[in-house]
This record gives sequence, C-alpha cells and structure tokens, in this order.
Amino acid sequence: MKITEEFEYIGKRLFNEGLVGGNFGNMSVRTEGGFYITKSGSYLDECGEVKFVSDDGVPEAGASSEWRVHYAVYKQRPDVMAIVHAHPAYAVTVSFDRDIIMTKDSEGKMLCPKIPVAVGEPGTEELARNVAAALSDGNAAVARGHGTFTVGKTLKEAYLMTSIAEHASKIVYLTGDHP
Repeated sequence: MKITEEFEYIGKRLFNEGLVGGNFGNMSVRTEGGFYITKSGSYLDECGEVKFVSDDGVPEAGASSEWRVHYAVYKQRPDVMAIVHAHPAYAVTVSFDRDIIMTKDSEGKMLCPKIPVAVGEPGTEELARNVAAALSDGNAAVARGHGTFTVGKTLKEAYLMTSIAEHASKIVYLTGDHP
C-alpha cells in the first residue's frame, strides 16, 4: 500500500467515526531521513499529496502546521513510527477542565489509563514541547481545547489509540465526572 493510500484509509476511518471534521487533523509516518505528514488544510479522507519533514526539522512548503508536534514526538520517542492528530469532541470537551483524563472503562484502563492534557496554541513550539512531554511514556495525549495526539508503530495503531481515547473520554463525560 502506498503511503498516501494508507493515509486516506485511516483518514476515512477517522472521518466516518466522527473523530475529525472537515479539514481538521493530520497524520504522519516516520521514514528514513524524517517523516511524511499530511498537507496543511487537506481533508484526511482525501489527503492526496503528503509533505516531507527532515530529521533536521525542515518541513517542505505546505506541511501541516502541527509538524512541530510530530517532529518533537519523533525526536523523543524512537519507538514511534506514526502519529495521528484528531479533534474528537468528547476528548476536547473533557480537556478543558483537567490536566489528566483518568479513564474509567475497561479498554481505557488497560490501554491508556491516564491521558495527559497538554497546553499551548496550535502550531507552536510550546505545544510541541508539551505534547512530546505528555507522550513520553504513553500513547495518547490531548491538547487542551484542541485535540488528541496519539502514537503507534503504524497508522492503524495510532488511529486505534485515537478511537480508544475518544471512547474513554466519552465515558468520563457521560458519567458526570466533572471537576
């Protein structure tokens, strides 16, 4: 499967499951010398062209504005081969009033018992540093009021973590666990 086909396949899953809307979110896959990331403003279910960011942190023109977060995570976590950034509604909602989302459901407890909430404006070095720190020993984090960043060895694995983080956040919200 070509990299753009893999991006589109996962993008369609994210879109169909309501984990992204419109042209929100981005994805990347590590490769030799850097990583490929979706283009800024692209629809994930029709991602088309992808952009390259070198191991030196130099992005091709048109790379997603969140390339800094992906770069910081890859630099810190050599085990990570793929990243998904989505905007799932429940994870975003519960991120407003807490620093950690403590999951309650069985899958959440098993796969991401604590989902750290990072701060920083989208596209900034501050957000990149904080998300990388939040993902230092886990597979899911939420940028407060913005969206999830999940990691894996493949895009499918990172997508799965997005889905699990959203489901766990929905359970937290629906059970009335509000600070």
